[in-house]
Order: sequence, then structure tokens, then C-alpha cells
Amino acid sequence: MRARPSADDRVQALRRAVRITAAATVGFLPLVYWLDAPVAALYALFTPIALGALSPLPGSGRDRASLVVRALPWALGLVALGTALAVGTAAAVGGMLVVGFVLSFGAAGGPRPAAAAPGLQLFYILASFPPYAPDTLPERLAGVLVGGVLLVTAESLLLPAPAVASCRLRLAEALDLAASAAVQAARRGAVDGAAARRLRAAGQELRMSRLPPSVRPAGVGRTDRALAQTAMAVRRLLDQLAGSVRWPADRAAPEAASALLLREVADACRGSARALRGRGPAPGPAALSEVVADFLRTRASTGDTADDAAVAVERRRSAVLAVAVPALIAQTAVAVGAGAREVPPGIPREQFWYADEPTVRLWLRRLAGNMTAQSVVLQSALRTAAGLGAARLVAGTLDLQHGFWVLLAVLTLGRTTVRATWSAVRAGILGTFFGASAAGLLVLGVGDAPGVYAMIMVPLMLLAFAVGPVAGTAWAQGLFTVLVATAFAQLSSASWRIAETRMLDVLTGCAVGLLCGVLAWPAGAREELRRSVSDLLRSVAPLVPATAGALVPAPERSGGAAGTVPVSAQELDRAVHRLRLAEAAYAQCRSEPGGAGGGGPDWLAALNSAVHVLIGARWLPRLSRDPTAVPGPSAIWAREAALGLQVATVRAASFPPGGVSAGEAVRMPGAAVCAGPALPVLTDLENWFAVLAAELEAVGAPQQDPGEAGADGPARARGTKALRAPSGAVGPAGPRHRSPPGPPGVRPP
Repeated sequence: MRARPSADDRVQALRRAVRITAAATVGFLPLVYWLDAPVAALYALFTPIALGALSPLPGSGRDRASLVVRALPWALGLVALGTALAVGTAAAVGGMLVVGFVLSFGAAGGPRPAAAAPGLQLFYILASFPPYAPDTLPERLAGVLVGGVLLVTAESLLLPAPAVASCRLRLAEALDLAASAAVQAARRGAVDGAAARRLRAAGQELRMSRLPPSVRPAGVGRTDRALAQTAMAVRRLLDQLAGSVRWPADRAAPEAASALLLREVADACRGSARALRGRGPAPGPAALSEVVADFLRTRASTGDTADDAAVAVERRRSAVLAVAVPALIAQTAVAVGAGAREVPPGIPREQFWYADEPTVRLWLRRLAGNMTAQSVVLQSALRTAAGLGAARLVAGTLDLQHGFWVLLAVLTLGRTTVRATWSAVRAGILGTFFGASAAGLLVLGVGDAPGVYAMIMVPLMLLAFAVGPVAGTAWAQGLFTVLVATAFAQLSSASWRIAETRMLDVLTGCAVGLLCGVLAWPAGAREELRRSVSDLLRSVAPLVPATAGALVPAPERSGGAAGTVPVSAQELDRAVHRLRLAEAAYAQCRSEPGGAGGGGPDWLAALNSAVHVLIGARWLPRLSRDPTAVPGPSAIWAREAALGLQVATVRAASFPPGGVSAGEAVRMPGAAVCAGPALPVLTDLENWFAVLAAELEAVGAPQQDPGEAGADGPARARGTKALRAPSGAVGPAGPRHRSPPGPPGVRPP
């Protein structure tokens, strides 16, 4: 069911309608009546419609004006290309296939290219239809420039959209909150309940779905990648600090090493916040890294006592370390976003692989990563290109009078599932029927009187673009039908048959769009989500025993292998690639009817489980000392628990109806507890295992509040042994908090 628009939605639609109407009519009417330039007038009319209405550009008035300026060169090039390829149907169809694919596939670059793509398609569509008139190209380009300049002016000066808080400012505020909480935890041993609620609420506000598209860091460039990684790390940091209310041991102030580390985390957060606000240089993570190294040396010098109190202290130290690691990641990402090209020793270089990559290579890597049949971005691009190409072929073969309306129907009514396409088509046909009927009656009543149409056009355009976006597809198609009839009645002799032509073209476009929807991935992203998440879980499953084996090698006389294959960089890269594909499928599935819910598996828990495996595989070996002194019982427990989680992960990849049980063996038994340097390693593994078990068991549980992959927070109670294990997970992998999804932006874990 379509959500009911809010009062703010209606106000913003009206303001946008005013801007589009002003830009379109100020260019169109003088060109028609004063300069007698109908070709230029047509392009001056459709430029604000394409970039103002068909392309919902995000951001404030200034942001939108900037996007229009950057889109204009592309629009001019597409008009020139369409004009040249209008020489014949075959050439026009070939160009449509290429243009349709390239512009749609450009959505992999983030919300801005994705928003501009539909409008840019219209420039090629409009120019690629007969008559073949290359001599009119200067007039066409002039019309595009006039319409573009007027739209830029309107977006900047005429009821401009209000500015929103930038991602940098939101992250700075969250880091300040984290700094205060870290200081409180250093003094009191934990944050209080009120502070924990504020921390979790702040983490929720950093979800990609909560960020407006104009500030969402989902782009390809280094800055956007760094901000996305910062946001992900800050969410984990906030949730880890909020979870300190459940830290083991008493509520007294932590011992000196833990308190020092928490205070250094606070200093790092404050420094990064200042840099994000532009009030100083971005501090590198050297100081925090040094304190973490000292902290690890302190942990390694643990005494020989292995009583319950010593184990509880080590578990809390592991939880404190879980706060420091996301702070390290966030501080490094802020520095990279500010221009740093080197990653300090001790921090996984592969997490910041983009730090010294040129923008062209970043684009190529993003596009190459989506060149697979599992990519929903590629699927959507192929579907769009095939639909537009087929529509251009039909329109050219049948020699339809206003054939570009066929392609416009495909462009505006096509959806990612056949069910959603059919719903849009039904509403579009209904609206077009009533709109065409009204247009026919209008032309019959007014006749050939251009001045009357000119007077009607302004209020009609204002109504169409103010009501259509909030009232639904039927209203939008109906009002737009009447609008185009009044526009074309001023460019040529008016006839009621223009309504008939419009109706026929829309029906043709609807048929083509439906056919493509039936033939090309009719189920949308849901089936692809199941496949991609299943592949993701299978790819990360071997990383669990590999990571455990790197920390606690299997004993020679344990009945198993004498060693475990270490974590492979190739395996990590493969898993990260599959994570990106699964996140994109999840984001698209959330935008489709029925969303990612429907009583099926908890996709978010599956994605989060994979994220936590990857983070642990990268950070645990860097945070733990040489575990050669681990006694046999401890090594046997670690190996068996890791293998059990691997088996559970593989089973979870098939999404059994009853879910999986993964928490029986992750709690370290008393017989396996040992003293000395091995105790921190074991508590880190225990906490990591507990989080992974909780996530895996959540995969088969009923979904509640579906949210964004990669977010962290308190795990939901499932009544399993896994959730009775300590809550502070190693490194940045912390207990999960449900959050809504974001676009398919790439966020390396």
C-alpha cells in the first residue's frame, strides 16, 4: 500500500512545482510567441521537466542547482547523439540500448547519478525520433541551455529547498556524544541507562535510511567511502558504549589501563569531531594506536591466577578493547577522508584500500564489481535498456506519430518487479484515459487558439507537478496528459486526435514495459537476495575456524589437524565482494512491495553475521599475542566451537524453517579457562563466538523492524546459551541493534 504523503511532502511538492513551472514556462512561452522558435521551445520546456520532475534530484536548492549544472553537459551530448542517430530506426534503437544501459548502470555510483539518470534518458529519447533534422541541432542545444539555466536559477532563488545537516555534522555530533560516554565509562566503569539510550538513538540516526539522499555517503569517491566507513564505525562505537551497562565485573571504576584507553578514545573522538566540523586538521590514529598497544601489553602480562574474578576482569578488558577498535577505524577513516594516503601500522590496510586510489580507478572498481549476473544494479540496467530499446523499435517500426511517449511510459511506469509494474501500469492507463478524454474535450472546446492554451498552461503545469507526485500514478499520468496536449497545441495545429495518439502510445509503452517485467527478473530483488545472502554465508563460514586457528592453533594430540589454514586475503576479498552484492540486493528489496520482510529469513541478521565474521577475521589476529602457551583443553574448545559455528553458518545459508542452533558450545567451559597470556585470547574468541552465534540464530527468527546491514547494537534475547555469554564482542564486532537499510552504497567492513 502506498504511504500517505505527509504535510511536509505536500509543501515540498508545491514548492518544486513552482520552480519547475517557472523555469519551463519562462523559457517555452517567449521562444514560441516572441522568437518563433518552436524546436528550441520544445527542449526548453522538457529540460526543467526532465531534470526537475522526472529526476528527483536530492538536496537543498543549492545542491540541486549544482547537480543540474553538472548534468547539462551530459544532456547536451545526449541530444546531439540522439539527433545524429535519428537517421534510422536501427541506429536509434542501438543508441537507445547503449544509453539506457549506461545511464541506468551509473546508479552504482550512488544516489546522485541514480537520481539524474531518468531525466537524462529523456534527452536522448526526445532527440532520437523523426524527423531526422541535424540542421536543427543548434536550436535543440540552445533550448536545453535555456531550460537548464532557468532551472538552475529557479532552484537557487525561487523557494529553494531547505538545507539539511550534512553527514559530517551528524558524525561530529555522534562522536562528541561517544566522547562523553567514554569519559563516563572511564570514571564509573559503565555508562548509565539514560546515556545508553541516547547512544543507541544517536546510532539509529546514522543509519543510511535515516540520512537524506543528498548527504548519504554512498558515492564512489574517496571522501564518500571514508564517510561511509566512519558512519559504520561510529555506529558500532556508540552501540559498544551503550552496551557497557552490561559489562562484566563490578560497576567500580575500571583498572588503570582500561580507564586510560577509554580516555584516549574520548580524545580521539573529540579530535575527529573537530576535523569533521572543519575546525582543525584530522588527527591520525597514532596516539590511540599507541595506547591500544600498551593496553595489549598489559593484557599479555596477566598473572597466573585463573579464578572467576580474573576471568571477569579479562572479559571486561575485552569489552573495553571492543570500544577502542571502532574508534580507531573511525579516526583513520576521517583522516583518509581529509586527504591522508597512508594507513598507520597495526591497522588493516585492506580496510582502507581506497586511500591512495585515483577516482577513475575507484569508479572502475565499483562498476567491475557490479558486472555480474548477481548484481541487482546490472539486472535493473539490463531491464531498463531492453525495455527502452524494445519500445524504440516498436515506435519506429509502427511509425507512431509521437513515439517518444511510448518510451516515456516505459521509463516512468517500469518497476523492478512485475507485480509493481502491473500496479503502476493499471494506474497509468486509468489516469491516461481520463487525461486523454479531458485533453480531447479541451481541444474540441478551445480549437486552434494558442493564446488560450498559453493561459491554461501555467496553472495546469503547477497543478500537475504539485498534485501528481503526492496523489499517485493515476493523477500524475492524467494531469501530464492534459499538460502535453496544451503544450503541443501551441506548437502545431490543435486536433483532438492528439489525445488519441497519447492514449495509444501509453498503451503501447505499458505493454512493452509489462513484457520486459515478465521476462527479465520478474520477482525483483527477493530471489536474488536469497541467492546472494546464501553465497555470502557460505563464503564467510571457513573464515571462522581459520581465524580461531590463527589465534589458537590446534594441539597435535587433539585428534584433529595439527594446524589450521590461516585467513586468506583472497577469501576475504571474495567475501567482501559478495557482501556488497547482498547489501545492494537487500536495499533494493526493501524498496519493493512487501519489502524484505514477509515472514521469511531475517536477512539483516544474516548480513550482520557476515560483517562480524569479516571484522573479526581482520582484527583478532592483530589484537592478540602469540598464543603458543594455550593449553590443550582451551585449544580443543576454541577449535570445536569454531567448527560448530562454521557448520551452523553453512546450515543457515540454506535458511531452514526452524533456523539454526549455534550457541551450545560458544561459552568457554571452566575446564578450558587458563591463566597467563592466553586468557585474553580466549575471552576475545569467546565474545566473538557469542555474537556470531546470536546472529546466526536470529536468521531463522521472525523479523522485527527490518533494518540496515552492518549496524550494531544489543542482540535480541533468543533464550540460547550464546546470548548468556558476555556482551562485549571483540574488536568492532559488537552485539547487533536493528536498523533500517540504506542504498546499495559500498561500505567495506
